Amino acid sequence: MKKSFLVAGILALSLAAGITQAQEFKVQSSSPLNGHLQQAQFANAFGCNGKNLSPQISWSGAPQGTKSYVVTMYDPDAPTGSGWWHWVLANVPGNVNELKEGAGSSGGKLPAGTLEVKGDSGMPGYLGACPPEGQTHNFLITVNALKVDKLELPPTATPAMLGFMVLGSSLGKATLTVQGNR
Repeated sequence: MKKSFLVAGILALSLAAGITQAQEFKVQSSSPLNGHLQQAQFANAFGCNGKNLSPQISWSGAPQGTKSYVVTMYDPDAPTGSGWWHWVLANVPGNVNELKEGAGSSGGKLPAGTLEVKGDSGMPGYLGACPPEGQTHNFLITVNALKVDKLELPPTATPAMLGFMVLGSSLGKATLTVQGNR
């Protein structure tokens, strides 16, 4: 009897150790330096003179069963009352774990099947940061892992509609916060 309790205890500890050793879902980027966007990631519009180059983004530790991703870059500090969506991608294939620097910029190459949703610029694709002079803004780069291969989105989909659809298919998300100022 005591032996079975000992075996059960060891098994429980082994399972708990395996659970705590599960890889954490995280997103990282080599483009921002020390947590700050570089001039290359700034817009070449609205008074900014950046290169409008989308940042390199990679992720690891996605939840088991992930079939696709939604990747976004959002500025909650934008002086609009509702923030600003700089980059919105849907249907990134589940076997992808990196977007190269410039992938979302004009002439960039996104993974096959990826859908660019119109951001707050009114156009699909990356629009770089451009906070007002003297202000520091936080930019949230988020990767959502989904349990579906593809979200069926109409051509007129907005970031808000995409966000609603993500909720029903989400397995988890990882966010990296970087800052930008000028």
